[in-house]
Amino acid sequence: QVQLVESGGGLVQAGGPLRLSCAASGSTSSINVMGWYRQAPGAQRELVATINRGGSTNYADSVKGRFTISGDSAKNTVYLQINNLKPEDTAVYYCNAEALIGTMVKVLRTYWGQGTQVTVSS
Repeated sequence: QVQLVESGGGLVQAGGPLRLSCAASGSTSSINVMGWYRQAPGAQRELVATINRGGSTNYADSVKGRFTISGDSAKNTVYLQINNLKPEDTAVYYCNAEALIGTMVKVLRTYWGQGTQVTVSS
């Protein structure tokens, strides 16, 4: 019931900035937490950052100080601002949402976007 579409990825030189966007549609009012994950070649998918309705954020230690997650409820969009890109940031970045679906009985559902490729060159 929730669809997520990422955009903003591409080939970027190391040291440069990049902003990723995730647009949510469908039952967006049911979403309580959204986040960004990434998966490098041959590696497991890992959490990058999360944000909830109240604006509280959480970051992986590896990206603290360089990555900033933010949200615009009016636009149903979450952003990931990346500064000082490093080659090790190369990965497919996925948008994630957790939603409570239901009228009387609510069930937790997890949704994923299709991913956007970020490639950092030196």
